Amino acid sequence: MAKTIFITGASRGFGKLWAAAFLERGDKVIATARDPRTLDDLVSQYGNNMLALQLDVNDRAADFAAIHKAKEHFGSIDVLINNAGYGLFGSVEETSEQEAREQMETNFFGLLWLTQAVLPIMRAQGHGHIIQVSSVVGLITFPVLGLYNASKFAVEGLSETLAAEVKGFGINVTLVEPNSFSTDWAGASAVHTTAMPEYEPVKTAFLSGMTDDRFGVPEATTPAVLELIDSKNPPLRLFLGKFGYPLVKQAYEGRLAEWDSWSGISAAAHGK
Repeated sequence: MAKTIFITGASRGFGKLWAAAFLERGDKVIATARDPRTLDDLVSQYGNNMLALQLDVNDRAADFAAIHKAKEHFGSIDVLINNAGYGLFGSVEETSEQEAREQMETNFFGLLWLTQAVLPIMRAQGHGHIIQVSSVVGLITFPVLGLYNASKFAVEGLSETLAAEVKGFGINVTLVEPNSFSTDWAGASAVHTTAMPEYEPVKTAFLSGMTDDRFGVPEATTPAVLELIDSKNPPLRLFLGKFGYPLVKQAYEGRLAEWDSWSGISAAAHGK
């Protein structure tokens, strides 16, 4: 059955790719971008099934207005995909206040405002699926991505809580956690801090590990995303790519071992 899907950050990358796949199979799509002209090709090709909206997700009032307009246009919103976001590259010490705040505004608060806006619609319908595009680094961390890591950790905590709160309304929540893919996330859309020479060795070591095989093929994610939105019992978390699960498994095994080694001290700190 065709669905009505609202997706942000659709000007390029995963957003553009997935929006086109939804339209190709007959879904109705509301796609947003800061510059809606980047969506003209989809509007031209898919006509009435495609609604392109200009949206800066950092603007809470505009987020609510966009969701309202989508509901008025198509009558329902079955799926919200919060895909808008960008990567901030640089050490924690290098990061300015403005850079830190802007990273959280887009990656976390924009997602929060759209989630809040769509919830009354989905509650009234008695069904819905909110898909948050997180990252492997919402579960583990990499150096020189501190604020990006933090924004995705925040998305993970928010969305896991949300899933428990809205399950009774027939609303599902899924965190999609890609590893690295060959989109322009680390290219034109990325922001870089002003470099400090003290952190060059850390950056060099990080970049040396980012070999070509680490980057997945973006088009290969489409079948997984289509299966996800069609699932009657979607998972809370879904990795995209072959590197996410092994990296997270290794990291969590290390955490459990460390927690276990300190468990006696932890228990004693309870006091009774």
